[in-house]
Amino acid sequence: MTRWHSHAAVAVSLIAGAASQVLDLSTFDWTVSNPDLNVSVPGSLPSQAHLDLYNARVIGDPYYGLNNFNLRWVAFNNWTYTSEPLTGLSSNASATWLVFNGLDTFASIDMCGQHVASTNNQFRQWLFDVSSILSSCSGDPFLSINFGSAPNIAAEIAAEPGQETWPYNVEIGYEIPNRQFIRKEQSDFGWDWGPAFAPAGPWQPAYVVQLPSPGVYVHNSLFDIYREGQLPLLLPNQTAPWVINASLDYVGTAPSNVGLSYTLKDSSNTTVASGALNDVNITDSTMTGMVTLPDGSADLWWPSGLGNQSLYYLTVNAVGAGNSTLASVTKRTAFRTIVLNEFPITDLQLSQGVAPGNNWHFEINGHEFYAKGSNFIPPDAFWPRVTQTRIQQLFDSVIDAHQNMLRVWASGAYSPDFMYDLADEMGILLWSEFEFGDALYPVDADFLENCRQEAYYQVRRNNHHPSLALWAGGNELENLELQTVNNTAPEEFDRYQAEYETLFLDTLGETVFNNTHSISYTPSSTSNGWLSLDFDNVQPITERYYNTTPGSVYGETDFYNYNSSIAFNTSALPVGRFSNEFGYHSMPSVQSWAEAISPDDWYFNSTTVLLRNQHYPPGNLNTSNFYNTSLGMGEMTVAVENWYPVPAKTDSVANFSAWCHATQIFQADFYTFEIEFYRRGSGMPNRQLGSLYWQLEDIWQGPTWAGIEYDGRWKVLHYKAKDIYQNVIITPFLNRTTGDLEVYVTSDLWTPASGSANFSWYSWDGTPLNISTPSEATVNVGAINTTRVLTTNINDSLNNYNLSNVVLQVQTEVQGSPINQNTTQTFTHSNWLAISRLNQANFVDPGLTLSYSNSTAKFTVTATSGVAAWVWLDYGSGAVIAFDDNGFWLAKGESREIGYTTKSDTTNGAWVNGVTVQSMYNQTQPELTLPPIVAAYPNP
Repeated sequence: MTRWHSHAAVAVSLIAGAASQVLDLSTFDWTVSNPDLNVSVPGSLPSQAHLDLYNARVIGDPYYGLNNFNLRWVAFNNWTYTSEPLTGLSSNASATWLVFNGLDTFASIDMCGQHVASTNNQFRQWLFDVSSILSSCSGDPFLSINFGSAPNIAAEIAAEPGQETWPYNVEIGYEIPNRQFIRKEQSDFGWDWGPAFAPAGPWQPAYVVQLPSPGVYVHNSLFDIYREGQLPLLLPNQTAPWVINASLDYVGTAPSNVGLSYTLKDSSNTTVASGALNDVNITDSTMTGMVTLPDGSADLWWPSGLGNQSLYYLTVNAVGAGNSTLASVTKRTAFRTIVLNEFPITDLQLSQGVAPGNNWHFEINGHEFYAKGSNFIPPDAFWPRVTQTRIQQLFDSVIDAHQNMLRVWASGAYSPDFMYDLADEMGILLWSEFEFGDALYPVDADFLENCRQEAYYQVRRNNHHPSLALWAGGNELENLELQTVNNTAPEEFDRYQAEYETLFLDTLGETVFNNTHSISYTPSSTSNGWLSLDFDNVQPITERYYNTTPGSVYGETDFYNYNSSIAFNTSALPVGRFSNEFGYHSMPSVQSWAEAISPDDWYFNSTTVLLRNQHYPPGNLNTSNFYNTSLGMGEMTVAVENWYPVPAKTDSVANFSAWCHATQIFQADFYTFEIEFYRRGSGMPNRQLGSLYWQLEDIWQGPTWAGIEYDGRWKVLHYKAKDIYQNVIITPFLNRTTGDLEVYVTSDLWTPASGSANFSWYSWDGTPLNISTPSEATVNVGAINTTRVLTTNINDSLNNYNLSNVVLQVQTEVQGSPINQNTTQTFTHSNWLAISRLNQANFVDPGLTLSYSNSTAKFTVTATSGVAAWVWLDYGSGAVIAFDDNGFWLAKGESREIGYTTKSDTTNGAWVNGVTVQSMYNQTQPELTLPPIVAAYPNP
């Protein structure tokens, strides 16, 4: 096994010192122990204690059953990672450093039995000079890293005399309190969609670095590519030349007269620019220089659906005497501008019908675009098992669903390099947030400095990625936490607003502005945006807060309302410039439940299912409702009862599956309605230019807001997101109170599109109805805009019909130019509207048939005897399949061929034989054929 790596050779994305030697600590054997518990097992690095204990069979699968609670003792104990002897260290090195890219969270580090240092931040890179310790070490050195219990230490910090407190309910509490006192993944203490394992361990790679004299090791670097004169939050001149600013963070001793050079190569390894960096500045920890590129040096990078993802390799060399390479860093990067435009609405916009106020949207390379996407949460409670393959599968699903942006939510962990790399390749913009959320935080000097160092490392580490769209200070800080202070302790509002600004503007904001010209910053998601900017100040932002004018529109919105009776009422939805999160929870499929709970618990309100619902965790409720998870289950139940036929299957597992599926249909239906509303807003006075639903994926198997289950299986939601995020859509809106019905065609193309819309009325048995409304309309829709193509009142047009037996199909076909192309393309879309709620519909058996062709690898579904609502192809355990379409409607006599993509498969293709088909009609029938379902732990 190779443990030593010479950094004389340059590898892509390798941060190096030319003559340094780097010992990868993951290549050594480790032991994880707790003497008080008499536990000592093999460990690994990177890892966390839960994972090593599970691998050693000391504990069961943390995700199984109620182990979220049963294994809480692991989090409330300390765990020591001890290495085997570190052989092969040089006695001739001038300096030896320990480099830890991540320690979670409170660690005391010893080498050769001597104390090195203590750490207190999961998100920082830690470097320690151990030259003197190594020189006094007898025999081969070894490392010992003791990880303290984060819940215990957080509680101790919170109990310190004079420690910060906040007004009632400002900290949204989950399973373990006091998370805001420490710099650890906040959702490790529980959240309303996931467990509270609070893991500990060396969760990122670690190294021993040995240096000659002189010699340096570059441990982090900043590559900042921007238009000349560009500043964050300002709209750059798109004709100005590109500037490259490079800064290398190093340890060691640099010789005098160090110079910096660069080489820029395209993806075919052709050099497109090279030379010396100018204005070189060398300190005892950084080397910085910049250069202005010749015109035409690089092609632009665009998000998915908006253009090509042109990528380049930028190498920066630190050059010493005799043109020797002292250090070399190569990163893959690209050329683009991405700006969050929060400027006041212009006179031109006012003349176009845009409401006064401020903008709040993104512009890529000087172009407005509609941001379509979702929110990304931690895909696992244990980051060491989040692999590139897993993120690739998730991101493939993002692209499949026509999404171009993910909001990487605060209170998880900062995205790994490979996640940004994949986003760069695939054109997914990552709105990235610092890890603070749903709480206010301390502002003592030590805490602020800890946060500043965290931000400094993360901003510089990630800035070169073209997918990086924004830095946000945290989640729901202004719209929720400060608003809570204002509601419950208004006399203290000024104090807490000032403390908030100390951390999120004066500390995090300044760190962003000091390190990048290319990335915008906002202190909070969600907010009303900035009131003014003054770049004569180091921190230029003055926040708007509630300094608003009636009739004007500001900022972005988030929205949650669990009163499902008003779910499809547009007047209940917020009107803003952008929607950064919204949603409703649903159950995972029975196939996912089978991965995590005993078959004895496969029913809707089993104790295990109830306790895996984190929607109302302890801390949010008073003590009498300490584990009143039935509230969350009740919301899903009532939503189904309000809108859809209630499942009542004779087989208990089939009934459980039907209920799980019904909650997914409500979720998908509701999100579709919201996305339609927000996208329609692109042509309304609020000029709404983005919708990111909550949330993309699951962290485990349980009731959540996700559209993709833990193993990658798509819920109904992800299929509907794929449908409704197409470039051109047609959407009906029915006001069930007034009877007003409107149909809109919405486009996010950058040029106008034209064509036609068609409207067809049916009874549920498929009989066409002769309704006194137009059957077609001409469509002319502007760039990133919407147009109304039908307006009627059903109280008039349908007064002779039983509304329970009327459905409307709307279709559009338009011609337009794909974004960044001069060609013309045809865009089609179809949508359906049941005039009554589906729990009142006069369903008939649509006579669904299903066949499969081995030659084409496609399924064919046909509705032979009626309209089929919410047609669903289901498949069994052991595979993850993405159908080309699912959760769709069919007219009587209509057939649809459905292809698929295999994401993973342990059945050797046998899953095909177990595919079933159903529609909403089947919800009212006592029988349901299930695909094969295999319990992961049949005898727990």
